[in-house]
Amino acid sequence: MQSIILASQSPRRKQLLEWAEVPFEIIVKETDESFPAEMPVEEVPIYIARHKAVGVKRFIGGSGTHTIKTILAADTVVVLDNLVIGKPKDREDAVNILTSLSGKTHRVITGVVLLHAKGEVAFADITSVEFHPLTREQIEFYVDKYKPYDKAGAYAIQEWIGVVGIKSVNGDFYNVMGLPVSRVVQELNKIEPRFF
Repeated sequence: MQSIILASQSPRRKQLLEWAEVPFEIIVKETDESFPAEMPVEEVPIYIARHKAVGVKRFIGGSGTHTIKTILAADTVVVLDNLVIGKPKDREDAVNILTSLSGKTHRVITGVVLLHAKGEVAFADITSVEFHPLTREQIEFYVDKYKPYDKAGAYAIQEWIGVVGIKSVNGDFYNVMGLPVSRVVQELNKIEPRFF
């Protein structure tokens, strides 16, 4: 089974691919994660993921050391009231983001792009997440202990705040972690039937 290239440094995406027993190596190229302001929110993470995948493709294409492999790139955004919420800038921003999510339902959208020898597969997976009302003390405890500054929406569903603060999840749980891994495996099987 040929390994793929994961164009992400996310430990969650790495873990999910390991759980699915998909062989991979990690190659990351820094890319601009901005997007056009008028772009529909459902398209934003695909747009960013495509930039990540193309950046890695150009990088390894120039090196000449890799045979053609499938490149997997993903980007996850949190959307509340049609507003994209990215990663918090600092502690205050993280507290403010979680305060805005408290007691409400938001969408987590992960865009996935698979670049392979015959072209591209791109899709977005959407999961709805509802938080219980959170107290200021709960929010500050989570931010200070877990420091979720590298996470869209300022939280990780698999951490303390997800365990105690989330009322319901409608959709793929692993999508909220950062990768709709079962759908990724299905798409990889279409590209290369040796995947399971």
